[in-house]
Amino acid sequence: MLTQGYAVFRPNPRGSFGQGESFTRANVKDFGHGDLRDILKGVDRVVLTEPVDGARVGITGHSYGGYMTMFAVTQTSRFKAAIAGAGIANWQSYYGQNKIDQWMLPYFGRNVYADPAVYARSSPITFIQNVKTPTLILVGERDAECPAPQSYEFWHALKTLGVPNQLVVYADEGHHFRDPAHVLDRVQREVGWFDHYLKGIATAPLR
Repeated sequence: MLTQGYAVFRPNPRGSFGQGESFTRANVKDFGHGDLRDILKGVDRVVLTEPVDGARVGITGHSYGGYMTMFAVTQTSRFKAAIAGAGIANWQSYYGQNKIDQWMLPYFGRNVYADPAVYARSSPITFIQNVKTPTLILVGERDAECPAPQSYEFWHALKTLGVPNQLVVYADEGHHFRDPAHVLDRVQREVGWFDHYLKGIATAPLR
């Protein structure tokens, strides 16, 4: 992205490591909400202090970043384009689909069957009708950490609502892409998506 003329901001929002225990626990039972406030505050700071056009800001991420991308576009119209890699659209269905579900308990407090409401509160699908942001969705066919059905669910909702979107499922790929051809394809799609929606460049759609 840097070589294509984009400024890149990589925030470290609450819930992550490296800033002490209270920082790591700051989004317990508030997953997505406080994190997004941190990200938006960081974006505001960048726009204020750096030569960045605040009217042409995109958001992208993979895994947790893919989830935050999906959640962000349901909460704000700040971003003019989005790219969600291996995201999570619905924490309630995700709980029964993934193979690493135990990590969720410290953040949500209880399992989904005991407290479905706290999972719904942090699920992008709960707020899906708010989305207006053109969104590119990328996922590996065999992803066990953020299974492809999560991306399908988000894509289906955007398609139903008439929001510009594209879903690409990479054959035989897991959570991290390994095939060099797929890595190249992903990068080309990401740059092309932002070029089209942030720069207004007419790009030929990749298939």
